[in-house]
Amino acid sequence: MFVGREHELAELQAALKINRLVTLTGVAGVGKTRLARQLVDLGLVSAAEDSCWADLWQLRDEGLLAALVADACGLSDHTPRMPVDVICDWIGDRELLLVLDSCEHVLTACRSLVQVLLEKCPHLRVVATSRELLHLDDEFVTVVQPLPCATDAAELFLRRATESGHVPAPGDLNQVTELCAYLDGLPLALELAAGAMRHCGIEDLLRRPRHELSRGEDEVRPLAPRRHDVLRTALGWSHELCTPAERLLWARLSVVHGHFDEAVAVALCSGGPLSGFDVGRALAGLVDKSVVTRRHGRFLLLDTVREYGRLWLSELGELDAMASRHASFFLTQARQADATWTSAEQTGWYRTIKEAHPDLCAALDHLLAHDVDAALELATLTGFYWTCCGHAHTAQLYLSRTLNACVSQGPMRQRAVWALGLTHLLQGNHATGTHLARQCLENARVTEDATALLRAAYLQAMSDLLQGNPRPSLDFLEHALRNAEAHGTDTGDEPARQAVMMCRMLRLFALTGLGELEESRESAMVLRAECVAMGEHWIRSYADYQMCVIALRAQDGELSLKYARSMLHAKQRIGDTFGIALGLDMLAAAFSANGNGLSAALASGAGQRLWDAVGHPQRGAPDVAPLREAGEAMARRLVGAGTYESYRSEAAHADPGEMLAWAAGGEPPL
Repeated sequence: MFVGREHELAELQAALKINRLVTLTGVAGVGKTRLARQLVDLGLVSAAEDSCWADLWQLRDEGLLAALVADACGLSDHTPRMPVDVICDWIGDRELLLVLDSCEHVLTACRSLVQVLLEKCPHLRVVATSRELLHLDDEFVTVVQPLPCATDAAELFLRRATESGHVPAPGDLNQVTELCAYLDGLPLALELAAGAMRHCGIEDLLRRPRHELSRGEDEVRPLAPRRHDVLRTALGWSHELCTPAERLLWARLSVVHGHFDEAVAVALCSGGPLSGFDVGRALAGLVDKSVVTRRHGRFLLLDTVREYGRLWLSELGELDAMASRHASFFLTQARQADATWTSAEQTGWYRTIKEAHPDLCAALDHLLAHDVDAALELATLTGFYWTCCGHAHTAQLYLSRTLNACVSQGPMRQRAVWALGLTHLLQGNHATGTHLARQCLENARVTEDATALLRAAYLQAMSDLLQGNPRPSLDFLEHALRNAEAHGTDTGDEPARQAVMMCRMLRLFALTGLGELEESRESAMVLRAECVAMGEHWIRSYADYQMCVIALRAQDGELSLKYARSMLHAKQRIGDTFGIALGLDMLAAAFSANGNGLSAALASGAGQRLWDAVGHPQRGAPDVAPLREAGEAMARRLVGAGTYESYRSEAAHADPGEMLAWAAGGEPPL
């Protein structure tokens, strides 16, 4: 909720016309984030598509700062470059506003990152929110002050209390300003106080002492009024008014780093005096007291509230146990995702793992310190998802760290090496990827593991295909598939089924590359039908891709358009930026084949924006490049080079969501 601040907004708008770095500083809970958010939402500095917001409160430390900022910029980098270089190259000469929210716990790294970005990106402007300054040259500082008690603070309190259904009694209204002054006009403190109205009146709150948590003691102790204690006071009020179940849930939820739903809260936090039923009821109570924030049907602990809960969790002696339980929970999630990958649950798991990114990183950090075998398993099971959906650098980082830390041999280690090789190949690092593929092949042959051999063949075949060698690729795949059939692997467990289907999928690419179009088409239709029956989308999307390529080579424009759109639909369900970019290239070629040059230009422009986000020039199997080039040449002839470039440029700068909705069959947004 946002109230007032008109003068501050005008000042910030003016400051950002002159200064490229503006830092909003002030005590916790004063409204730094809300002020920055309002600046962006009102479009006072730039259009929505020209601003990026990075929630740094998700970070445990500075290790993944640049990767998180790249993710906030919508980058799904598939190159071996360092994330900071990716960000600089992508921003380039763009006019962009970047908001770094909650910098204080990674201040040194933020300072270095901002300095590099401002040096290399001449039209970038940065807004940072932090309890401490960055101390950089030309940093314009705005100290965010509390709200005026008699006006804006009182309005915020009354509006929040009304929203919660706990309007102060008429006799209490005269004391609203007094309460606002008592809480120094801090917005978060006022919202917490409004939530406390469910259990007591304003006069009761005014009689409560200011206090803070005394570490090592069982009780809280009063302190003399000081502004920096005001938020702790409001948190303490909320804590005192919580039921025992709500207090325990608050403490246990402090191990969660991102958004969560009730099912996660129950799974993580129930136990001992807190039953699953108690968790649901306590969660509702914490939302009602403004301790837990609800956003878009999910829940979140603000960083200051999380810090307070974490202190109590430590006091309860549960900090280490809950950190282990948190890590175990997300390892179980990764296992479930892997066990149902070829089912209709696949797309849901892609979304879940994407949303749980900060918690998965925290779980990996904990396991690296306490259980390296479990860390290796978690890095392996999430690595494929991360590599496909824009976190290839993070996947590579954790796979390398866990492989170095873990000395155990066995199937999981072989699979981890395979996953690491995949990250290198998809980043264009063919030498390292090929080396790891050969290592996988050697290990699989030694252990006579048919599933490991399938994965190794897939990796080696991908390396060959990306380098324009479909024949050895096909030989590797067919040998591995025959071996799997002889061992009954294709009817085995889920990991084996995954490996078989992935090899069958890549075999389509090899057949098409060799010109065996009829065999490739028939195999693709069979594989696609199996995927549809299972509800699987990732492999199905690449079967669609091959069907589109084959239709284009057969000059069947209508069929190529059908399969290009089908591929895009599947890739959007998963959130695979790289795959969506490939699909838009195919869509552009299909439009050209249908004589629609303007739509081809739009699809090509929309695809280029995503290729920029991926960090690669247009890619795909080498044999597809001539189709792409022929489609572009035909579109230029159809509408003229000038018109083609104009439409393509407009699409490249249009809203990506609108362009993808059009690509799926909607109305063009231009």
